[in-house]
Amino acid sequence: MSKAKRFARHPIVKQVVKETLPAWVAALGAYARLMRVDRPVGTWLLLWPTLWAVWLAADGRPRAATFVVFVLGVVLMRAAGCVINDWADRDLDPHVARTRGRPLVTGEIAPRRALLLFAVLLLAAFLLVLTQNPLTVRLAFVGAALAAIYPFMKRITHLPQLVLGAAFAWAVPMAYAATRGYIPREAWVMFTATLFWTAAYDTLYAMVDRADDRKIGIRSTAILFGDLDRFVIGVLQAAFVLALVLIGREARLGSAYSWGVAVAAGLLIWQHWLIRRRAPPACFEAFLNNNYVGLAVFAGIALDSTFVID
Repeated sequence: MSKAKRFARHPIVKQVVKETLPAWVAALGAYARLMRVDRPVGTWLLLWPTLWAVWLAADGRPRAATFVVFVLGVVLMRAAGCVINDWADRDLDPHVARTRGRPLVTGEIAPRRALLLFAVLLLAAFLLVLTQNPLTVRLAFVGAALAAIYPFMKRITHLPQLVLGAAFAWAVPMAYAATRGYIPREAWVMFTATLFWTAAYDTLYAMVDRADDRKIGIRSTAILFGDLDRFVIGVLQAAFVLALVLIGREARLGSAYSWGVAVAAGLLIWQHWLIRRRAPPACFEAFLNNNYVGLAVFAGIALDSTFVID
């Protein structure tokens, strides 16, 4: 028998593997859930407008280094945002059906460890952005501040979805700054489009928890809008589509982009059919559908800007 096999069969080693390894696996799983690794839709929703900006800012041919920095930055910042959100809501989440199983609620992770993880994720994202120009680095501080304050907005305003929209949209001017060294008008139109879109789909998300949120005093646009929720979501989505049209004109995009926007608009209409009765599962399905909205717009941008399809 080899030394490796004898070592593996040693009683102490077997005991460590039997007792310690499962605990480590469980701990890693808890941290993964805290960062929402198991629920990547939030990462995609943040990534799509980032990719729109990365592609258009570079006229369809982004530098590999810029692409990698922004994709990794999205992954890290979305994870950081989830961690600080759960830390801020650790006393509220036990009262909401959807969030009772989060690691900070169940005690799988201590609050101070969550804060440490948040700091590590922010540091990693900051080290990434340091590879970019000074303007991008300065903009990164604003993005970090938006991510940090968002979880607390639901306690002081009925419009936390707008703060989330600004946080998710902030990657747009950063991408233009990193690529061009300045922020053109086109970038601010895309920023506004992303803000409208995010506010709309996060209102759909808030409609899922509306009953529980009312009980515990959490504020949201879903509560603020009340029976006008579907109407206001429609207005936000219409403004989003209009802003996309303006982006296409500003960037002189062609038919592929137009088709991408048309598909996105069709998906938004489908979402209204889903939420016609305001059933929480249907609202959540409509929220998830926005991943395909972002994909449709990106496909149009990539095809038109990279391959110049007329």
